[in-house]
Amino acid sequence: MANFGLSDLRLVNPRDGWPQERAWASASGADWPLNAARVFDSVEAAVADLNLVYATTARPRELQLPVLTPRVAMQDLAGGIAEGLNVGLLFGGERAGLETADIALCQAVVTLPVDVRFKSLNLAQAVAINCYEWRMTVAGEAPPAFREGPPPADGAAMLGLYEHFEHELDEAGFFHPPEKRPSMVQNLRSALGRAQFTDQEVRTFRGVVTALSKGRGRVLAKLASQRAAKAAKKDDPA
Repeated sequence: MANFGLSDLRLVNPRDGWPQERAWASASGADWPLNAARVFDSVEAAVADLNLVYATTARPRELQLPVLTPRVAMQDLAGGIAEGLNVGLLFGGERAGLETADIALCQAVVTLPVDVRFKSLNLAQAVAINCYEWRMTVAGEAPPAFREGPPPADGAAMLGLYEHFEHELDEAGFFHPPEKRPSMVQNLRSALGRAQFTDQEVRTFRGVVTALSKGRGRVLAKLASQRAAKAAKKDDPA
């Protein structure tokens, strides 16, 4: 509830009484729904001041009530609030908590579109999913960036990177056959451009290209030295 902005918790005949120290320990700091929780002797008393109540269940009942997904249900409940209604969502353990008589007090049933081969969800899962859909209905925007980073490099910096990279690839004989060079260059620039490098990343990448090109020179020099040594040994009459 606290994750998704809900705080009005109503408990009906808690099995182990209330308050429960374990609840606060499990909440890991989300104390305000627990601190404000109200306890009722019956579902009738808990929903007495509510105009619109939906019950959550995965089991078919003999009641003729609309069956909604959480997403549609939350839109309905949000619409009710906008009209000034008091609304609620009723949860209960399927085996012992949520009876047909309880559902009869509600105006619709909320059921998750789960796989028919395994419909079972525990109470915490059902609450979390419905609360998430509520949050998406009333405040569905993505959260802001966790950390503001530097802006992408400008076109001049990226062009410098492209030309530097392409020059070294030319030196390495990468563009073969020559007539395919334009399309290969285009593909490389497109791929690098999608990365949206910052100025620092451009400098780092160019440093990598430079290091690789210098390493190539050392390898070529080493090979040339080895060939010279072999030739000298071959020519040595001793």
